[in-house]
Amino acid sequence: MVIFMAKILLVNGSPHEKGCTDTALTEVANTLNGLGVETEILWLGKTPVQDCIACYACKKTGKCVFDDAVNGIASRWSEFDGLVVGSPVYYGGPTGRVCAFLDRLYFSMGSAQFSGKIAAAVVSCRRGGATSAFERLNMFFQMTNMVVATSQYWNQVHGSTPDEVKQDIEGLQTMRTLARNIAWLLENKAAGNQCGVPAPEREPVTPTNFIR
Repeated sequence: MVIFMAKILLVNGSPHEKGCTDTALTEVANTLNGLGVETEILWLGKTPVQDCIACYACKKTGKCVFDDAVNGIASRWSEFDGLVVGSPVYYGGPTGRVCAFLDRLYFSMGSAQFSGKIAAAVVSCRRGGATSAFERLNMFFQMTNMVVATSQYWNQVHGSTPDEVKQDIEGLQTMRTLARNIAWLLENKAAGNQCGVPAPEREPVTPTNFIR
């Protein structure tokens, strides 16, 4: 049982608020809640999400020029100890909506804001394309020094409707195992902080360009 305060943000990148992706994320959230971890599910909605236009204005102002959910979450990011991103599979990848949201969130905030926080991806599909969508989402976490939580299988559920997803017994078990692993990581991180275990030392990033 978690004995400290922690909060996880779960992002639903599906156009359906209570669809298959939400079914998977809710399984994660409910398990976390049962372990004493607070959760918040953000549904990105049905309206288009502006993609990044590489204007670099955020590097001067500290926020994206498009004032929507990206800036809303960025302004509250200190509230969250981790992030779980969920998406249905569209042609072997996550939705354009969730990718645009993450592109702008990560770029406008910068890697240092994500370093050390817990992260995981969850994908939902009828049959195939789950692993490639899962890999795409994990790339956001793996290049920003986040701690990626794993499970007993890749974090995916199968079904065309929420009722079908609820029949994916292994998929839902994978969601619960993921949640327990997230809680365990949070608890270990808190214990390490209490014992004075420092975070890994980061070297200054040295970009290498291949074109001379």
